[in-house]
Amino acid sequence: MTQDPAASSRRSDAPIIEIRGLVNRFGDQLVHDGLDLDVRRGEILGVVGGSGTGKSVLMRSIIGLQKPEAGEINVLGEPMLDRDPDDPALLAVRKRWGILFQSGALFSTLTVSENVQVPLREYYPEMPRQLREEIAAYKILMTGLPDNAGPKFPSELSGGMKKRAGLARALALDPDLLFLDEPTAGLDPIGAAAFDEQTRELQQTLGLTIFLITHDLDTLHAICDRVAVIADHKVIAVGTIDELLALDHPWIQEYFNGPRGRIAHGQSRHPGRPVAGAPA
Repeated sequence: MTQDPAASSRRSDAPIIEIRGLVNRFGDQLVHDGLDLDVRRGEILGVVGGSGTGKSVLMRSIIGLQKPEAGEINVLGEPMLDRDPDDPALLAVRKRWGILFQSGALFSTLTVSENVQVPLREYYPEMPRQLREEIAAYKILMTGLPDNAGPKFPSELSGGMKKRAGLARALALDPDLLFLDEPTAGLDPIGAAAFDEQTRELQQTLGLTIFLITHDLDTLHAICDRVAVIADHKVIAVGTIDELLALDHPWIQEYFNGPRGRIAHGQSRHPGRPVAGAPA
């Protein structure tokens, strides 16, 4: 993976997210048991694990949609748990992140432009309509959608366009931190590769820190700086893919060293190789 020098200079070991001793439980089902994780400023951190290991639950805990049973979560230096939801300091942190849920979570009765304007309306209700529309148009173009996408409704968009519209909304407030939940799920390989490239370009250009949940091995190899592996109710390892491959945990070896993992790893060694089916 080719690294951008400017992006590297923005990256540091200082964590933008700190999680300690996280416990999540649904009835008798234990999801997380003492989970610890740091997300470094300026990195793209991939989060992987088997089905039911709580990847999305972890993200929902960080952003306040899931109340953990125990533990500590700090984001941008602010504790996130057991806070008054109207605390100005907490609201200030929430302004600095954007979220793309797996389905895109667009409002079906709003146009793409209106969807992108939702965070602007929420946090800046006094902002003039024309300025909101101009910001939305800019974000739409920034994420690779055509300029005529703004007036369209989600039902008029392809799956890939819905993902990009959701990404435009996630970027509406110029966040420092971006949460992406399975952003390439349901996309064909060419569309997924294009979305990965767009994500990396935005991260480098905007200096974003990205928390990325994915099952896509190609995505992990193409754009992730480090990967966190959730198993046994905890984060059992965090590192580059080469560092993870050196570990002897059965799930890690099966996931990264299985047939699909070896193919993705081999392709990552040849960044100039054209995507299958794409023009040379």
